Amino acid sequence: MPRALLVILSILFVTGCAVFASQNLDQMYGVEKVSNRDVDVSQKDADFYNEKVRPILDHRCVSCHACYDAPCQLKLTGKEGIERGGSKDLVYDGTRLLAAKPTRLYIDAHSPEEWRKKGFYPALNERGQSPAANLNGSLIYQAISLRKQQGNFNQPVLSDDYDFSLARNQQCSTIEEYGDFKLNYPKWGMPYGLPALSADEFDILSQWLAKGGKMPKQAPLSDKMQKLVALWEKRFNSSNLKGQLISRYIYEHIYLYSLYLGKGNDQPFRLVRSKTPPGQPIERIATRRPYDPPGVDHVYYRLWQDPEVIVQKNHIPFQLDEAVYKRWNSYFYATDYKVTKDPGYDREVATNPFKAFQEIPADARYRFLLDHAQDTIMSFIKGPVCRGQVAVNVINENFWVYFVNPDLTYNKETSDFLENQVQHLDMPAVSSSNALPLSSWVRFSEQQKSYLSAKAKLIEKEVNAGAPINLDLIWDGYGYNKNAALTIFRHFDNATVVKGLVGQKPKTAWLIDYPLLERIHYLLVAGFDVYGNVGHQLDTRLYMDFLRMEGEMNFLLLLPKDQREKVRQYWYRDANQSIKNYIFSDYIKVPVQSQIHYKTTHYQSELYDQLREHLSKVLDHSRDLETSRLTRKEIATLKHLQTLKGEGLRYLPNTALVLVTKNGAPKEVISLIHNKAHSNISSLFDEAAARLPNEDSVTVVKGVLGDYPNAFMEVDEGKLKAFTEEIANMATAKDYSNLMAHFGVRRTDPRFWSVSDAVDKYNREARPRESGILDYNRLENR
Repeated sequence: MPRALLVILSILFVTGCAVFASQNLDQMYGVEKVSNRDVDVSQKDADFYNEKVRPILDHRCVSCHACYDAPCQLKLTGKEGIERGGSKDLVYDGTRLLAAKPTRLYIDAHSPEEWRKKGFYPALNERGQSPAANLNGSLIYQAISLRKQQGNFNQPVLSDDYDFSLARNQQCSTIEEYGDFKLNYPKWGMPYGLPALSADEFDILSQWLAKGGKMPKQAPLSDKMQKLVALWEKRFNSSNLKGQLISRYIYEHIYLYSLYLGKGNDQPFRLVRSKTPPGQPIERIATRRPYDPPGVDHVYYRLWQDPEVIVQKNHIPFQLDEAVYKRWNSYFYATDYKVTKDPGYDREVATNPFKAFQEIPADARYRFLLDHAQDTIMSFIKGPVCRGQVAVNVINENFWVYFVNPDLTYNKETSDFLENQVQHLDMPAVSSSNALPLSSWVRFSEQQKSYLSAKAKLIEKEVNAGAPINLDLIWDGYGYNKNAALTIFRHFDNATVVKGLVGQKPKTAWLIDYPLLERIHYLLVAGFDVYGNVGHQLDTRLYMDFLRMEGEMNFLLLLPKDQREKVRQYWYRDANQSIKNYIFSDYIKVPVQSQIHYKTTHYQSELYDQLREHLSKVLDHSRDLETSRLTRKEIATLKHLQTLKGEGLRYLPNTALVLVTKNGAPKEVISLIHNKAHSNISSLFDEAAARLPNEDSVTVVKGVLGDYPNAFMEVDEGKLKAFTEEIANMATAKDYSNLMAHFGVRRTDPRFWSVSDAVDKYNREARPRESGILDYNRLENR
């Protein structure tokens, strides 16, 4: 289409708002029907979309419109999401009394027609197809035009006309309602609260939309890839009962993963349940949870080609190769055991993995989970459960995670223990997605007490029988597996898990054994329903309190017996008395001595040092500043920030991405993580009452850490000292405002997109398999 015509159409759109608002779109362009859209895509159209349009959508739109928390459920991560359009219904709703019907893309409907029946409205024109109709009838075009009309920002911090809160009221306007929307919210064009698209970007999207927003189908797999898919689908679909149960176990743990079939293959797949066998088109089984009754006599596990652009906040990459297959075989088949029955999908059984998979040895299950422990933990960090402050205030701001050595713990005694305790290991999903939280909490609390009491007796018995509590108890990754030590950072309303012991020594740590690791997964991943009612979500959050405390208590066993309660008291300063009664009750105390030899009285700090030495061969150092492009002097300057503590740090954002430049050119990206101290983590509400800003600290790492940056900064290498000094001297909110004035790249800054692109480039180069598009829904406005 000639550029001049597009300009004219744009002018007509902008100047004719009042007229457009008063016209009946049906009279102007015909009745809205999905079938009106021209879906005939030529090679020229396909190339234009792939080479010109898709990069703009990915790097200017997807940062806000992806996953379950996409505003108005408008997912712009791929063709199907754009064609589905938007909805006025919320996915994340902590107040609903009854579970909602799921609206998962690719699962709960499979065509625009089906989505319209579920209440979704189009983002592209579905009336008569002409350039004028395609622009005037497109929500996407209207949104970017409204932002273009607004022009550049004239102030660094936006006014209260904007609402950037996570739980803001969303204005989900249909095309028919957009005229009123523009009158009520004239500043809410897209990108929302960010610099407008460039002239070239605007023109490219306008050309695409004027021609009907044509998008090609997904390219077919190569012959090589089809053979790999066939190989793995054959492996996942055994004809015998043992193989079927193993495949079910694997599926229920990795169904959220992006699976890559060997090195060098960039096409991600998802493992799905299908009604159809390999060789036939996949018919996905749509259930709320991965273990819900499938409704068919036989389930097939298939590899579904994922068509969406990679978004870092929900991306869990996992490589399926021959080495993995060999290890899986050693875990699940090397031991001589028989599977005598199909456990079925009854809720009482399927929600409890210790019942459903009882015939698979616990040792095999644990080794499988340990093999990719970061991914196992990351599933709850990057799964649907991890959204919002209430969802993650169950964990401390940063802590280290270790694992119990499977070579020492999973003998017949412990297997019998698990079998005897299986009824005490039920989890909230047993109450389905509609739960009554108070009665459920009482039930699970009593079950957890019984389990911990029995566990304490088992530990005491094992130690008295000659199994000492020492560093041999800690899994060392067999000397090569870097999953043996993890660091978890909480960023107020989201979290990150990385390999290695990153940052300063934390206040708390977890030691995870198999029953704990399994329950974390089935509580927060497999058993969590994002569409569940408030009772289900509350039960999930409250149960996680039990699991956090159990992980902490396991770790404390490594300290001298007379020091454990003292440390635990420090961790739970000012906690509610009922919480303290639970934490310090006799039934969870283990009266056995640690056999770790301590040389000082700084027991916890020394224990961290000994554990670091014990795991030295497998610690991941890729986040260390020493591996960056910075000089030793620059690294020392930045590391000074990690010595800071105090009230002034309270003004820092949760995470900030800092682009270090040299003579204006990007040199390196570092992350500043604000660790917010608390007297305790034990209350669902009023977190502010437990805050201890005078104990806040900062962690500085190489590269991008976190999926939801709260601020961007740009610092020339020659000003790093001034930058760190400003942070060190912060005492007021005004000081932080000055820091941003000197080094910040606010959401209003004309440089915003160029800095964003530079950070994205470095992120992809540093971690090509792990990286993805970052989420900007939590960018601050201050």
